[in-house]
Amino acid sequence: MMGKQDIHWGIAPIGWRNDDMPEIGKDNTLSHLLSDIVVAGFEGTEVGGFFPDAKTLKKEIKLRNLKIAGQWFSSFIIQDGVEKASEAFREHCAYLKEVDAAVAVVSEQTYSIQGLPKNVFADKPTFSDEEWNQLTEGLNVLGEVADSYGLKLVYHHHLGTGVQTLAEVDRLMKNTDPGLVHLLYDTGHIYASDKAYMPLLEKHMHRIKHVHFKDIRDNIMKTSEEDSLSFRSAFLAGMFTVPGDGGIDFKKVYDKLLENNYQGWIVIEAEQDPEIAHPLEYALKARKYINENVLNEKITN
Repeated sequence: MMGKQDIHWGIAPIGWRNDDMPEIGKDNTLSHLLSDIVVAGFEGTEVGGFFPDAKTLKKEIKLRNLKIAGQWFSSFIIQDGVEKASEAFREHCAYLKEVDAAVAVVSEQTYSIQGLPKNVFADKPTFSDEEWNQLTEGLNVLGEVADSYGLKLVYHHHLGTGVQTLAEVDRLMKNTDPGLVHLLYDTGHIYASDKAYMPLLEKHMHRIKHVHFKDIRDNIMKTSEEDSLSFRSAFLAGMFTVPGDGGIDFKKVYDKLLENNYQGWIVIEAEQDPEIAHPLEYALKARKYINENVLNEKITN
């Protein structure tokens, strides 16, 4: 189902429960989440912070014929050094290997303002030249670790961090080993950052090994920026949503991926409050939009 067989479609757990704000959706259980994913017709998900040990998770996903795409890892290479980061990353990769994941999602969180009450549109951190060297050299080391577990390290450019803009992604890609450090392309984060989402895709297509389809409500992004909102306040205001509910043309994005023979996961992701945006309703909305407007297929169930 859902298009080419070498592209897998997933949906992230963040619509049900939020790792950064555990109180959001706290009553949504793993069984609830995974069963909703089956109902919505997706093939799998990414690991959330509330997920159980690998053995338990493997049983739960096998019962539902689902797969695990990957999991977020907060690296602090600049703050703590690559040795400490590598130690934690090895544990991360061991877990992912046990649940048969494909990628390890890495985002450098030194100086990040994601969880702080700061203007995410104006107060993002930057790195010095020395810190950039630390980061890129360290990511190469983490890439070797991921490779040793049969995983791909995919770097997540993210609002409120030191690697957010196209120029910063350019620098990261230029100074890391393309065989070890790959890219996670997130439509929503680059659109909110640069007000454009195609240039990053077109420029770094050859490095992209994982994709997040996140939509943006343009009117809420505009008011969030005008009101100098933090990352959390912006998403609670409804800036992010699922494909088909915002301003991004995912048909254009998907066609470019196909044109370049992309293989891997496309994961639907939207930070929203599940009390406002019913997770299953939005998962079904996303699938309907993808099938009918991106893949030009009709839903049969």
